[in-house]
Amino acid sequence: MIKQRIRVWDLPTRLFHWLLVALVLAAVITGQLGGALIPWHGRIGLGLLGLLVFRLLWGFMGSTHARFRDFFPGPGRLLAYLRGQWRGVGHNPLGALSVLALLGILGLQVVTGLFANDDIAFQGPLTVLVDGEISQWLTRIHRLNFNLLLGLVGLHIGAILFYTLVKQDNLVKPMITGLKEVEDPLAQPARGGGLVPFLIAVILSSAVVAAASGAFIAPPPPPPDPPAW
Repeated sequence: MIKQRIRVWDLPTRLFHWLLVALVLAAVITGQLGGALIPWHGRIGLGLLGLLVFRLLWGFMGSTHARFRDFFPGPGRLLAYLRGQWRGVGHNPLGALSVLALLGILGLQVVTGLFANDDIAFQGPLTVLVDGEISQWLTRIHRLNFNLLLGLVGLHIGAILFYTLVKQDNLVKPMITGLKEVEDPLAQPARGGGLVPFLIAVILSSAVVAAASGAFIAPPPPPPDPPAW
């Protein structure tokens, strides 16, 4: 069967993907090494938050295959895929489950980090908004969720290797070039997205990051002057 080469992933989706890979790796390294790198761990967490908010917005504003409605793994799509009847060029239903799970777990990790406090070198930018007990509880979740996040990342990488080596379906190359060779003659290239939605998503994501960084939280009042004797 003759294959055709079509546009699948838009540039913002590809940039998001590779920036996410880089920042997750940086977050793991700085979090594990600790010490003087802990402030950078917090900054990287804010960067990850911005990326996740952008991806959430791009899931509604982006091009065809970046939109959640195109790949959301409903029961019908999952059943069709398991029966070998699913046809598509974006995320397959099982891949979509992996992507959504990874984004959800990563979102939980980032949000809990905003309120985390190790009582030594790090205090999340929004810790002042909750009491100490809640901060410690969220810190424990942040640490426990890290293991789950690593497991999902490993599963995601394993699935990519399986599709590449066993099923001869290279999932990495289209995420670099944006193009994919497909056998379905009815497959349509991605449409939509564009500069204006991209700029809107970037502006809104930046606003969320600014708020999460504590930029809009009033600083505590200075201590009163000691009484003059």
